Amino acid sequence: MLPTIRGVIDRRILVNFRVDPEALDGVLPDPFSPQTVDGYGIAGICLIRFRDLRPRGFPAQFGVGSENAAHRIAVEWTEEGERRTGVYVPRRDTNSTFNTLLGGRLFSGVYHHASFETRESDSRYEVEMTSDDGEAYVQVAGDRADALPADSVFDSLSASSRFFEQGSLGHSPTKRGESYDAMELDAFEWEVTPLDVDSVGSSYFENSSEFDDDAVEFDHALLMEDIDHEWHERESVCSAPASN
Repeated sequence: MLPTIRGVIDRRILVNFRVDPEALDGVLPDPFSPQTVDGYGIAGICLIRFRDLRPRGFPAQFGVGSENAAHRIAVEWTEEGERRTGVYVPRRDTNSTFNTLLGGRLFSGVYHHASFETRESDSRYEVEMTSDDGEAYVQVAGDRADALPADSVFDSLSASSRFFEQGSLGHSPTKRGESYDAMELDAFEWEVTPLDVDSVGSSYFENSSEFDDDAVEFDHALLMEDIDHEWHERESVCSAPASN
């Protein structure tokens, strides 16, 4: 069992796309299938900066900070006859060598090392990530806003907030390839603000070998700041056995 990790989400940007569910079926492993809203799959990027991250029970001054990016897809699956929901995370990147070395030991999932450039003010947020292996690139820029875009599949900020709060259980591929590590975010307070995005890019969702040009559309983005939280390990989900 991995230890419970406690810390502060200094800044979290959730960039969300509406995606053709059939396209997501093509990239999701068993047993996951796309969770849909108004007929669309929901996928995106989480750009999250931690501070004071440490095993629960350790003083905050022993905590560490890092910039991280996770590509994520809202999913559902059946476990012991019951429908479950969460997110599947095909790739995680971080600027922390500590995280890359201890991924799967102290932290769930496999982490790739990356460089981050950030520019932030009271209302403006710009984040750019480039992985060392050249496999992943993310860029987003935007300003605080009062409401979601008019064409969002979510009819209100509260509807979007509920959806992502309920999707706090994340599954990641392991180096073993036989199961998916599971970690659940427990945010002691949950508060989101719309982010009016004027520029966004993702090498994962713009990959023409995985997604057709019209399969992925930007939907909206959310901002979270100064959130005390914990990460809890949950039971892994096994990959479906190959059919003979």
